[in-house]
Amino acid sequence: MVDEQVRVVGDWTRVEEQLRSWHDASPAGGVMVLLPEAEAHRVPGLQLLAREIGTAMIGALFPALIDGGEFATRGAWLLHWRAMPPFFLVPQDPNDEVASAESICGALSPQLSDDGDSPTLFLTFDAMLPNIASILISVFRACGRAVHYAGVNAGSETFQAMPCLFDKDRFLDRAVLGVLLPSSALVASRHGYPVSNALMHATSTVGNRLDSIDGRPAFDVYQQVIREEYGVELTPANFYEHAVHFPFGVVMTSDVLVRIPVAFGPDGSITCVGEVPTHSRARLLRAPTLHASDCVRELTLAMNACVGQPLALFYCAGRRMHFGDDAQQELGEFVGATMAPVTYGALTLGEIDTLAGFGLPRFHNASLLSLGLRSAG
Repeated sequence: MVDEQVRVVGDWTRVEEQLRSWHDASPAGGVMVLLPEAEAHRVPGLQLLAREIGTAMIGALFPALIDGGEFATRGAWLLHWRAMPPFFLVPQDPNDEVASAESICGALSPQLSDDGDSPTLFLTFDAMLPNIASILISVFRACGRAVHYAGVNAGSETFQAMPCLFDKDRFLDRAVLGVLLPSSALVASRHGYPVSNALMHATSTVGNRLDSIDGRPAFDVYQQVIREEYGVELTPANFYEHAVHFPFGVVMTSDVLVRIPVAFGPDGSITCVGEVPTHSRARLLRAPTLHASDCVRELTLAMNACVGQPLALFYCAGRRMHFGDDAQQELGEFVGATMAPVTYGALTLGEIDTLAGFGLPRFHNASLLSLGLRSAG
């Protein structure tokens, strides 16, 4: 994905030294900065530094960073390209996915070439946008298979609105940051969540808010299915204790997309990370134990073409909430299985990949998403 990766913790004077060194060696280069939300106050200083040096800079805030086999809430990842790839940072409309998609396609189209290769468009959205899946479909309708789609959601694990995407001049919320990566980029994601027997009909939804299931308040049906399938008595008081372990699975033609409930309303509605389309079919999922999950093995096999290369890894915050202390173990298993010389990335609030064979972008929860460059030969 990038030419060099440098982790900075504690000594922030290293950031200026590193950026100046990179700029002196490759003036056409640039940097992407990954920050945990606890370091949000660093952004204005980083922007000022980038302007003074004259280097291109983009970045995003996440709940935490991934540093090898660890989750980290301090410091930064500095990701350097010797030749800065095309990028854009554009606002998004939470009420108009078509206008949002037009802004993405308008920024992307001038940067596409006619050489026959399909580059990877890596998108980082503000997680507070309620219509990301619809934006992605609208982008696909306009751009089709001109690119492979990948990406993640940035922001706060508290799901409170905050600026979370930046370049050297702007620090935005309700926006998307796009980077055009070469066709040699490889992206894979897995969640490994088993599917329950109960099939539900989402009769009324608005974006990522599920109002009714099978013609009844969504919370009532959710409560009933959890009780009947898994023997768990869900109440408003223990919703946040149990909901992360029992996400919805939106049934697609060839997959089930995980949607984690994160809030409920007094009217019986449930808000998820990611949209649940009206009239879609959904099943209740039960998140697996680490012992029962094949996610790391499947993801390692999918990334086999990147053997010996540094790997980016993005780990869903909802998945970490489910696994608890075992999330650290799963992270370590990925690092050990891939034997990547460097594993860098972030804890995310949604993940994006492309449906193989169809080219369609898909929006996930509860996934691990890895990104690397295919090895030569």
